[in-house]
Amino acid sequence: MSSHRSLAIAEVSVRSLRNLARVDVAPSPRLNVVSGDNGQGKTSLLEALYLACTTRSFRATRLRELVGHGAEAGSVRLRVDEGGEAREQTVGLDARGVRRVMLDGKRPATHAAYAVRTPVVVFHPGDLALSAGPAAGRRTLLDRVGLFVDPSSLDHASRWTEASRSRQRALEDRGTSAPDLDAFEHLMGLHGAALTRVRAEAARRLAAEAGPAFAAITRGAREVALAYEPGGSDDAAELTERLAATRERDRHRGSASVGPGRDDLAVALDARAARSEASQGEHRALTLALKLAELACIRHARGVEPVLLLDDVSSELDPGRTEALFGLLGAETGQIFLTTTRPDLIVAPGGGADRRLDLRLAAGAVVGASGG
Repeated sequence: MSSHRSLAIAEVSVRSLRNLARVDVAPSPRLNVVSGDNGQGKTSLLEALYLACTTRSFRATRLRELVGHGAEAGSVRLRVDEGGEAREQTVGLDARGVRRVMLDGKRPATHAAYAVRTPVVVFHPGDLALSAGPAAGRRTLLDRVGLFVDPSSLDHASRWTEASRSRQRALEDRGTSAPDLDAFEHLMGLHGAALTRVRAEAARRLAAEAGPAFAAITRGAREVALAYEPGGSDDAAELTERLAATRERDRHRGSASVGPGRDDLAVALDARAARSEASQGEHRALTLALKLAELACIRHARGVEPVLLLDDVSSELDPGRTEALFGLLGAETGQIFLTTTRPDLIVAPGGGADRRLDLRLAAGAVVGASGG
């Protein structure tokens, strides 16, 4: 039995997000199977849950895209039970995508403080590029884990980005001798080094969890290893010096050539780069292993069972690995939301039918609910 506190979303109310005009649901604390044909709002419901937990979307960079067509605003409200205590979390968006975040009716001190309250991990088809695609996705993974390792990492990332943009404007407008470059590079060194230290710890924790997860999914066929590849330095003075030395190069390339923006998380199979070594099926299994590693890292850091969102995951794995996945989920004790077009193929993990709620969506509305 888990030694971590229980955590579950007890009520969900969505208004005018994507194609969800009005949805009110009381989920099961264990397994929630969201079914329906394509385009009926299944993924939109998971996105609304993710927004309410993190203030962000897992599939859009512009939050205004989430507001329903023709609506002036959209919102999602959750009632969350953690260890027997309830709280309310609300995120509202206006037509411009400006957020209004509330925790028990009050604005939180910071978005980072809000985002660690109800930890959530999502797997969706876009994640399939995680092991083979651009480094940006893997940096995002490091930052999600890093947020729980050290919530101040969100502030460091924001300040690095702000200083980096200011430095780049100075380089392009006034050249490499602009008097304010020293100040911008000092800030970049300070916050970039701090972010590097957090990401290094996040990578270490992910590496410890990803290997066992991959072995369980693939029946131990091959060995996976992760390694953090920093693009800068964890020493602020060293990073500042390297930035000063690359001014001319960065002026032409349009961005900083050193620092956390160049970080990567190397993924290897049997000591060879997974990007070229892994089959398509192995890349899918690797992505899922990274997600399960993220889940474990956040569980240990936060002391609760994170909510798991699985968007049509069974269609992305072969039958053997799907079976292995659900075997792993049976050992988990947290709340799961899973979308599918074939709910009859989903076997309820760990808890039986009385711990399962089936929701059917059509045209952005719940048209059927059973179980739980």
